[in-house]
Amino acid sequence: MERVRDVSELPKAHLHLHFTGSMRHTTLLELADKHGIHLPDALTSGEPPKLRATDERGWFRFQRLYDAARSCLRDPEDIRRLVREAAEEDLKDGSGWLEIQVDPTSYAPRLGGLIPALEIILDAVDTTVRETGLGMRVLVAANRMKHPLDARTLARLAVRYADQGIVGFGLSNDERRGMARDFDRAFAIAREGGLLSAPHGGELTGPASVRDCLDDLGASRIGHGVRAAEDPRLLKRLADRGVTCEVCPASNVALGVYEKPEDVPLRTLFEAGVPMALGADDPLLFGSRLAAQYEIARRHHGFTDAELAELARQSIRASAAPADVRAKLLAGVDDWLSGPAA
Repeated sequence: MERVRDVSELPKAHLHLHFTGSMRHTTLLELADKHGIHLPDALTSGEPPKLRATDERGWFRFQRLYDAARSCLRDPEDIRRLVREAAEEDLKDGSGWLEIQVDPTSYAPRLGGLIPALEIILDAVDTTVRETGLGMRVLVAANRMKHPLDARTLARLAVRYADQGIVGFGLSNDERRGMARDFDRAFAIAREGGLLSAPHGGELTGPASVRDCLDDLGASRIGHGVRAAEDPRLLKRLADRGVTCEVCPASNVALGVYEKPEDVPLRTLFEAGVPMALGADDPLLFGSRLAAQYEIARRHHGFTDAELAELARQSIRASAAPADVRAKLLAGVDDWLSGPAA
């Protein structure tokens, strides 16, 4: 049997982590107590809630739980704590670069408005970077359940703060709702402002949603993108263009996109040459963080240490990290692979 290395020591970049979803369960309970908020039973047990979002009723339940958790973030101190703890968890898992995804409109009502909310988040990230040493930036995500004009407002705001820690623009929530092309102007604003385009697609719906992200939104990364595995021509297109899929194996299974970890098409994408960046998505609701995604690739898909190292390299190359940070992390991947196995 091959001796293996500790994936939590493998340097990597984390490109798919949602803001509230990054929260520790213990922190959720403490914040709920602090603010006198009654949480649904599904959020109070130590086990991840049972979710299946492949139908609208299931997605509604997922969103309801996420909204309940988000309601516990009520003041700047809560924001600072969440960001700091997300960084600490990533460092434990070997991450050297984190791009955390947030829709600031969701926090604006409790933090004094849209601009104050975004500035509080960016300030928390800046402080956390200085205190922990983790490279960390923000990807602003519009909500496809809202009007496209709201997305344009967010895109302009994201561009305005591009020199203060924002590196990308995304589109999240139920991809079965709203056409990608409805948000094309928002993404054009973001791209023209120097931000990378990273919309969600190819999770709850099939390959067509990935093509829409490419054609209508100019995507350089796809949030999830796993359903592209169903279309060989689309796989070739992603590979040829070097578009990275931010694949979240535990999330895919928890939401019912695939029945079992071994059903997630990691091998199909990898062998087709599609770059991947493994991500944890929402650890609060799915119960596992970044290193666990690499363990899934190893345990359920037979990825060798050399292949896991290549996955880590792909995540680093797809990040918005400065060249010197990328070089340091890539050298660390080589050191991990050349070091002794356990």
